[in-house]
Order: sequence, then structure tokens, then C-alpha cells
Amino acid sequence: MSLVLKKAPEFSAPAVIGDKVEQNFSLSKYEGKYIVLFFYPKDFSGVCPTEFWAFQERLADFESRGAVVVGCSGDSDESHKVWLKTPRNQNGIEGITFPLVSDLAKTIATNYGVLGGDYTYDDEGRLAFEGSPIALRGTFIINPTGIVMHQAVNFFTVARDIDSILRELDAIQLFEKEGQLCLANWKKK
Repeated sequence: MSLVLKKAPEFSAPAVIGDKVEQNFSLSKYEGKYIVLFFYPKDFSGVCPTEFWAFQERLADFESRGAVVVGCSGDSDESHKVWLKTPRNQNGIEGITFPLVSDLAKTIATNYGVLGGDYTYDDEGRLAFEGSPIALRGTFIINPTGIVMHQAVNFFTVARDIDSILRELDAIQLFEKEGQLCLANWKKK
């Protein structure tokens, strides 16, 4: 399911920002800004910290474009807090400054179409889950009016390229501000 050109699904969920938990975090707090919302499978995994550090190292590039970065997984806010206190050399993300949303119920991942499987009923009519009940690597760029302008979803093992996300953000902003189209391999000067 594509969310492009649709209103981004809103949510209210706990998010860890630094060493604090914001219980009712929502994207509406960033009204008027571009939002790069990314989903990742789970805390303490082998690939995820590399993406977190790549985002953190380029955070100023996003901020200079009027964009914020928000991460989301099905882990608890308690797990996020522990991971945020774990040093980088121990597979942790200590020092990450952008929000980490907790999606324990998997409703956010479901609404964004990135849950790695589906709920179904078995032959006895019992609710079951087919696949992996964790988020795929979904990346969404949401414009200042709350419309999804870009969506990319990768398998669990394929990490994101931050330069590609910045290029998409630049292209979206160029079109929205100047009406200019972006051809193949276009890059901001």
C-alpha cells in the first residue's frame, strides 16, 4: 500500500528523546516542518546502529533543510532508554539525539504498511501472525502540511543510504518551492 500523496497516519505513542520519555509523542508537534520518519526492526540488532549513527552524523544536513528525523520500532520505551545508554563500541546508540518512538502494539507500523507480516486467522479461527512481527526498514518523507511525499521500504537486512534520503528531500523541496522537476541523477548544487 502506498501512502504517497496521502495524509500521514497520525499517532500518539511514547517516545524517548535524550534521557526523557514523552508519553504522548505525535508528529503534529512538528507541524510546519518536513519529517523523515524511519522504521527499523528492533533495538540492539546488528544493522540498526549503523543507520542511527549515519542519521546522527548528518542531522545538521536535515535540520538545514527544515527537516526533523524520527525513528520508530516495536520496542518499548524502556528498551530504547537502555539502548540510548549503551556505548557505541558495545552496539549501542549513546548520544543519539532524535526521537525514538515505541510502537509496542505494532499499530504505527501497520498503519504505515511496514509490518513484516500480517495478522490472519488459522483453521480453528484463532488469531495468528504470518511473517515477522517487526517493522521492515521503511522511510517516509512527510511535507509540512502532513502529506507523505516519499516512501521506501526495504527488507530487514538492507540498510538505508542517507545521501539518497537527502536527495529525495531536496527534490521534493525544489518541486514544492519552485515547481521544478528533478530528472534522473539530479543532485542539489
